Amino acid sequence: MSVPRRLATVHADADASPGLLLWQVTNRWQAAQRAALRPFDLTHVQFVLLASLTWLDNEDPVTQKELAEHAATDPMMTSQVLRALEGRGLVRRGQHPSDARARALSVTRAGAALANRALVAVESCDADFFAPLGRGGGRFTAQLRALRQNTVG
Repeated sequence: MSVPRRLATVHADADASPGLLLWQVTNRWQAAQRAALRPFDLTHVQFVLLASLTWLDNEDPVTQKELAEHAATDPMMTSQVLRALEGRGLVRRGQHPSDARARALSVTRAGAALANRALVAVESCDADFFAPLGRGGGRFTAQLRALRQNTVG
């Protein structure tokens, strides 16, 4: 039995593959975000969790599970990143007032200040990166929200 020498794809060329295009665009966007966050000594996942916690932090305690769900991050990885942020004095992890198994998370003043400074750079990076979409940016964002709901696999 012979193996085909070419990829047996349904696409006429690589630019017709939405998955490959998403991969390529994501890699370029992540590289741009890494560069934007470098002056703040934050990785992208550290920024996302710190900004998400700053967004969620109010009178009600935020649990690690709630933070991971909001950020769509792996719970174990979330725990590791939170330990690093706690070590830098940017977040606090304490006892949850009503659930002995959960940790109550809060952002420190230094953490909120850093999240807000870094947010300016992140949003500026996004504005530059997505500028080629022009007025179609809102539609693209809506399409991304639709894809976020997809649980195939």
